[in-house]
Amino acid sequence: MQDLRDTQTYGAQTRARADIDQGLRSYMLRVYNYMAVALGVTGVAALATAAMATVTDANGSIIGLTAFGAAIYTSPLKWVVMLAPLGFVFLFGSMANRVSVGTGQILLYAFGALMGLSLSSIFLVYTAASITQVFFVTATAFAGLSLYGYTTKRDLSAFSIFLIMGMIGVVIASLVNIFLQSSMLQFITSVAGVLVFAGLTAWDTQRIKSMYDYVAGDETMMGRTAIMGALSLYLNFVNMFMMLLSLFGNRE
Repeated sequence: MQDLRDTQTYGAQTRARADIDQGLRSYMLRVYNYMAVALGVTGVAALATAAMATVTDANGSIIGLTAFGAAIYTSPLKWVVMLAPLGFVFLFGSMANRVSVGTGQILLYAFGALMGLSLSSIFLVYTAASITQVFFVTATAFAGLSLYGYTTKRDLSAFSIFLIMGMIGVVIASLVNIFLQSSMLQFITSVAGVLVFAGLTAWDTQRIKSMYDYVAGDETMMGRTAIMGALSLYLNFVNMFMMLLSLFGNRE
């Protein structure tokens, strides 16, 4: 009789673990899907903006800017285009716990479009081939780092304070270098940025995974947490891509 009860208890525990594992997989897939759609929106917005902003010859080489391109790349409006995503992400973070899941998705994709507008200038600086190559390198590195964060048993939160401080330092140095235009500072910032955002990718993945235990069963909280998790991973991906492009991209 005792053996039967033990068997039933073990079976119930096994089913509970299976339910949790399935729920966690669905939750993480939701995070990655949100992130992937946001990246897709960014890519489309960047390509569309570059197409409207530039004049090309028969070979596809950029030979000039349209009036729209001159406005967003050479006029004072360029500062708004450049810095708008930074302001939007702070606004997004402050609203995340008050909006519905549907509104959160719209905000995430709107942010992706705004980021695409801001990033469209890379097509004036780097060749399309090198942008494509660096994107796939970033995607491969991101997948490996996120998988590590998901599967490792090591608590990565011990590194969080250093990663956050490093991220703040990279952002400040990047903003300062907009005015200094120092190639050495750009190189140092790019190398440090790759390391920082690589570490943040692994830590954020582990953090997002651990949040599932607190929000499981509450569909609204799961949706909001998934959107914010997608935003964190999206920012890590985009920033790592930009740092790698600065290091290895071939200039026009």
